[in-house]
Amino acid sequence: MRVSLFITCYNDTLFPATGQAVVRLLERLGHTIDFPLEQTCCGQMHYNTGYQQEAMPLMRRFVEIFRDSEAVCIPSSSCVAMIRDHYPKMAAEQSDPGLARAVDELLPRVYEMTELLVHRFGLEDVGAYFPHRVTYHASCHSLRSLHLGDVPQRLLRKVRGIELVDLPNIDRCCGFGGTFSIKMGDVSAAMLAEKMKDVENTGAEVITAVDTSCLMHIFGGLHRQRAGVRMAHIAEILAPTETDEGAGA
Repeated sequence: MRVSLFITCYNDTLFPATGQAVVRLLERLGHTIDFPLEQTCCGQMHYNTGYQQEAMPLMRRFVEIFRDSEAVCIPSSSCVAMIRDHYPKMAAEQSDPGLARAVDELLPRVYEMTELLVHRFGLEDVGAYFPHRVTYHASCHSLRSLHLGDVPQRLLRKVRGIELVDLPNIDRCCGFGGTFSIKMGDVSAAMLAEKMKDVENTGAEVITAVDTSCLMHIFGGLHRQRAGVRMAHIAEILAPTETDEGAGA
């Protein structure tokens, strides 16, 4: 299958290794990756902060760029949630039947990365190797908007060499929430403190998730405490195999 990668502005700017891991994984599974260079942002930051009109051109741009894609892979549940939950409403407000129709036609082909693997490709064992003690954080958008359930964990359980440890209170928010962590800094810090306790209690070497935004927030706190826990987007765990040089490093 030809898969179009929407890398997300967050990954492109701060965590390019995430996108590289997605490409490595999907190509290893036999798919062809298309990366439209003109892609920018889905508009989530603008929309959620109250700048909904400013998000409209970004929504139109996304639809135009990916309207002919066979499948769109997005390594971020929050961006997929923005597209699924808000693009139809945004398009309806434009009094543009063509745009609304294009959104409706595109949405069934937009996937968060783990649901693409499990629900579209029918895979759980992707041949990965990652010999580390890992715990998984379920982001709010993955749980409450996309309803991924245990899809990411099903993929992680099939990884060779992994020791997957359940994270206590997995359904609790880490406190990031984009601009929430700036506007409500004290509340965000208190939520983060609880999440860090849960992570440290697992004894994990690595914390993973389907959103690097949550991981950045959690890892930032752990790093400041010198907790010795590192972060890895789930793509970075699913991409390596036993035959790779430095596999699972």
